[in-house]
Amino acid sequence: MSFFDALQPEELEAISPYLEAVRFEPGACILHQGTPGDECYLIDQGRVRLELHSTELDSDAVLDYLDAGQVVGEFSLFDRGPRSASAYADTAVAARRLSREGLRRLSEDQPRLGNVLLTYIAQDFTHKLRQMDERLQDFLYHGLAPAWVDGMVERAAAAQAGFAGWPGPRVDALLTDLAERIAGQAEELARAAVAETGLGVVEHKVQKITLACQLTLQALLGRSGGGVTRVDEARRVTELACPMGVVFGLVPLTNPVSTIAFKTMICLKSRNALILGHHPQAMQVGGRVGELIHEVLASHGACEDLLLWVKERASRVTSGAFMTHPGVALILATGGPSMVRAAYSSGTPAIGVGAGNAPVWVCPDADVGRVAATVVASKSFDNGVICGSDNNLVVDAKVRRELVAALEECGAVVLSGYEVDRFTERVIDPVTACLRRELVGRPAAAILQQAGMPRGDQVRLVVLPIEHDKVGGPWGREKLAPIVSLLTVSGVEEGLGLCRHILEIMGAGHTAIIHTHDPDLALRFATEMPASRVLQNCAGATGCIGIGNGLRHSWTLGCGSWGGTSTTDNVGFENLQNIKRLAEAFADAPA
Repeated sequence: MSFFDALQPEELEAISPYLEAVRFEPGACILHQGTPGDECYLIDQGRVRLELHSTELDSDAVLDYLDAGQVVGEFSLFDRGPRSASAYADTAVAARRLSREGLRRLSEDQPRLGNVLLTYIAQDFTHKLRQMDERLQDFLYHGLAPAWVDGMVERAAAAQAGFAGWPGPRVDALLTDLAERIAGQAEELARAAVAETGLGVVEHKVQKITLACQLTLQALLGRSGGGVTRVDEARRVTELACPMGVVFGLVPLTNPVSTIAFKTMICLKSRNALILGHHPQAMQVGGRVGELIHEVLASHGACEDLLLWVKERASRVTSGAFMTHPGVALILATGGPSMVRAAYSSGTPAIGVGAGNAPVWVCPDADVGRVAATVVASKSFDNGVICGSDNNLVVDAKVRRELVAALEECGAVVLSGYEVDRFTERVIDPVTACLRRELVGRPAAAILQQAGMPRGDQVRLVVLPIEHDKVGGPWGREKLAPIVSLLTVSGVEEGLGLCRHILEIMGAGHTAIIHTHDPDLALRFATEMPASRVLQNCAGATGCIGIGNGLRHSWTLGCGSWGGTSTTDNVGFENLQNIKRLAEAFADAPA
């Protein structure tokens, strides 16, 4: 119940002049982390989502939700400190704004009502503290999960037990139908994803969804998903694949539909059940894909509980409850580094995916025209939100001028030195020291417009020439937008050293790219780079996931120990199996 519902009509009339009635549309920012504040909001209707600002777009940053009757922003009202978190309208919100000046005047003019209001705010603050204490006790001391989490895990486990014995042809028929159904609605789902997340290009997401379905299906059909997978007659060892059980999968904001399709298909191929934790800003489209998969499961006589997802109030707390649940066998953690660390520290086996920040070394013998066309197409694809896409061009001085000209011919804008400074001032968030959140996944033309540097609607990529000492700043890190840095080197040693340094700053274990026709140089580059995928003359956006080369097609890319993850694989269904080995005694084995 709202504070104002308990007031008498005359009290409501008396207090109203001291507060301002405000409304926020879903998604609107009410409070911004790090900014000063001298007001709070008493929520009349709707739900408010509290988030921490983070440089990790794909990590779940939700702290909590506040409902009608609660207060948001009271910390700064009282201590005059900066906002400790951001608040967004999760639904349409109606609230009353109370400023510090309004509270002062109310307390002077209407002391009794001022005291009642302060007591109400204090009670709400105390309620939040008690909730925090309860959560800490549950997770730190008891490891207890909410009852609804227990229920979801139990349902998934029961469904998996009934599915484990399905024969291969029946599973493949299910996967074929599933891939065709999702691909058949690729355009509708792509539009829904872009509308909800605000990221990417509809046409490009259509391609990603279609390829995720088609190429994943091709990689799975006819493969043994369980039972005997290999017999070594000489060693008398028989290998048998067994499902792990219930998998908990995190779904990133950047690629929600394609990731859901991929993870569902590899889980079903390996006879596992899957529970999904969608990013809070992709829950609606995630739910639409889930319902579509349920229809396919039902049509094949499979239990719908083979795929479940968190439908309301996704947050780090709920993700943590699934990660630490004893009934969850494995975590597929696609997200930012903090989410991956949380998965690995949960005590549950996990496969994590780290951040990308691919250096792209353009050697003197490279086909510069082809490199330029490849980089522009790759980094502008879906507005640059693929983590393995080209992020930092490291070009040999011998071909720099030629490369710059070729980039411009392919639709890139290469900024001058003073333009880079101006651009940086206008698009970098001073709180996070990264690209402003509202510009992530936006077209290059829109970003330039925001920077006050319009170059027309045909611009596909922004290229920022920077010096080596700027690599530690925002432009030497992952940029989930059609933006690349451009650095110049002289010779092999400097090129290798700078590429390695870029990965050490960010992106270790993910992807590195070299453009050369010298096989010995390519091999040395692969040997020295701390990267799981080293691409030669490939586009980063497609090459990292196994399009245009011989890598396994995957939308979950391990980064090995360099990136703090457990595998360097392009993850597939084989990573979701326990392998047993039946070993027969040799004839001359000792008794």
